[in-house]
Amino acid sequence: MMWVARRFLSTVAQRSQYAGQSGLFRRPQHGSLPELELRYLQCTCCWRSRVPVAGFETLNATISSNSTSEHCKEDTRSLDECYTSEQRDTILQLLNNATPSELAGVKLLRGRKSINIVEYRTKNGPFKTLESVVNVPLLKHKSAVVVFNSILNPVKKERKVRIQLAKFIRPEVDKSWLEDASSIVSIVCGTNKIAWAHVDRGMTVLEWQQLDCPNFLRGTYLASAYLNDVSAVLAHLPSADFYIIEKSSISVQNTALFPIMAHMRAVEAMLFALLEPRNSPPDSNIPPRVLNMMRTAVGRHFGLMVGESRTSGAQTVRQLMTESVTQKLPRINFPPELLLKHSNSFQMGSKRGGEELCDALLQAVAFYELLSEASG
Repeated sequence: MMWVARRFLSTVAQRSQYAGQSGLFRRPQHGSLPELELRYLQCTCCWRSRVPVAGFETLNATISSNSTSEHCKEDTRSLDECYTSEQRDTILQLLNNATPSELAGVKLLRGRKSINIVEYRTKNGPFKTLESVVNVPLLKHKSAVVVFNSILNPVKKERKVRIQLAKFIRPEVDKSWLEDASSIVSIVCGTNKIAWAHVDRGMTVLEWQQLDCPNFLRGTYLASAYLNDVSAVLAHLPSADFYIIEKSSISVQNTALFPIMAHMRAVEAMLFALLEPRNSPPDSNIPPRVLNMMRTAVGRHFGLMVGESRTSGAQTVRQLMTESVTQKLPRINFPPELLLKHSNSFQMGSKRGGEELCDALLQAVAFYELLSEASG
């Protein structure tokens, strides 16, 4: 009977010791998290063995309660309440004035989001509150917070690997030659026309036009007829340090588009042959004047790719033309006469056929911007 008495007295003592306490913890005295005080279970096999028990349920419930209340408070606050007036001014200043390329330098804004911001403020006016930014397509509350914090605390990341020119320019050419060029002519071939844009290093459009080629894709690929059309275009091309010809992305595997691919390659070969100087030996230290630029690289640069296909650049060009008038430091400058000449060329539903003009301009802009990134 002695062991029964001992067990009874032990149980009474433990109950009295923890009377008034909450579960396995001592109640907090000042509203802080409860202090952990271990309780023990008596082993039924060996009276002297005790197993410590931690009250995880009580601890988890308390922590969960406190953290949830704080998060709820944060979620109910508007975005404007999360920042000081100076911080709000800094964020809105950038969002209301930055070009798409400048916005693309902000975390999460590369690609379509930067274009959406510019389109939204053009249509609805400048952002007046941070909360209004979530009305921009693809920008929700969590994304907006990341964008705002990135604007306030820009992180300068050193690029371990610079952009390789060979990824978008062929053949390979010394970067210093390209950087020394005072101007380029960007050339894009279509199915019935050739367009070009003459742009200088200061990102000013010097010339921008296209010429119809009536002999393209008519019957057989008659070399003499093609030569007449291409030569007529060359007679109008201005002089430049480099001629950048678009390299189409049509796959050889797509047999349905083989006639188009053959046409593009024929025109491309003629342009290379007629524009490249013939008196320079291959091993000379003279850079080639004619280069290819990958169509897909330009599409990715402007966020125009949908899968492996490239969409129209008309909307992007319209935005560039608008910025040339409304922005103090536009992405590219247009002379007034060119703005007037092409003001209606890229409207939705326009039958004037301005796709080649769009692509020639975008290729020139992408060339300079990608070259700058490769040099940075």
